[in-house]
Amino acid sequence: MIALLRLIANGLAPLTLFGAVLAYLFPQLFLVFRDIFEWLFAATMFALGIVLEPEKLRATLQRPGAIALGVLTQFTVMPALGFLVAMLGGLPPTLALGFIVVGCAPGAMASNVIVYLAGGVLAFSIAMTTLATLLSPLLTPALVEWLGGVFLPIPFWPMVKTILLIVVLPLGLGMALHRKLGPRLALAREIAPALAAVAIIVICSYAVAANEARIASVGPMVFGWVVAMNAAGYAAGWYMARLYRFDRIHQLTLAIEIGMQNAGLGVALALKHFAATPETALPGALFAVWCILTAAGASAFLRRDRPPGTTTAI
Repeated sequence: MIALLRLIANGLAPLTLFGAVLAYLFPQLFLVFRDIFEWLFAATMFALGIVLEPEKLRATLQRPGAIALGVLTQFTVMPALGFLVAMLGGLPPTLALGFIVVGCAPGAMASNVIVYLAGGVLAFSIAMTTLATLLSPLLTPALVEWLGGVFLPIPFWPMVKTILLIVVLPLGLGMALHRKLGPRLALAREIAPALAAVAIIVICSYAVAANEARIASVGPMVFGWVVAMNAAGYAAGWYMARLYRFDRIHQLTLAIEIGMQNAGLGVALALKHFAATPETALPGALFAVWCILTAAGASAFLRRDRPPGTTTAI
């Protein structure tokens, strides 16, 4: 059982790709999740709240300046890149808005795993993604309204409510449960990442299924912009960290944090608040698949080149 749970959690990248391909070929398999994708995303945040280590967060909060710079970079660089793609990409308004929604999402919790595997600073990664997630109920809708209002009307307060219900509340409940599990915490740490992985795979696969007819016509163009935006995010994080005079492992960590968006949240928001135009979720679905693949591949390369016995920074 434990081996299967680890296989699912560690196989997030290939399983996400497999789910996306399956959803494209057999969309009816995933369209049944139409009414529960929000609950699935809430489940991922609850699971991540359980495995969040309060002690490590407290330790890394001793560097508030670095964390603030990281979160500021997150909520400026990626929204700007999303808006740039929307303006220059020659895309329909609904797809252009999809890139803005992705860019305005907080960092992905999956980045914590990638940072760990790549040898980055895990506590810094956790602190960044947690703070960005807690700020997202206000910052994400505000940025989407400011940048995306050029393309479509934006439901600001409904988006705030959605993020509070599917992000902040389940994350807080998970963190509260973390303190009460006692000896059962070890088992919860095995179950939670697998649960989060399954939920993200299903959410992204549903978004692909809902856009199966559109992918054939606009998919290549959208995917090209997804690749460009993801690469630009990694590069911006790397060079901004150098500008901030971060050391090498913090530089690596910031690059991963900026390049990996919580595209699953972007997909959930797009499907919830732009239900009449499900293509708005397509950039998020493709971004989720691609950023997990690129980050997982990079972490495998970095792990291969790491000297024997070297572990990640805490």
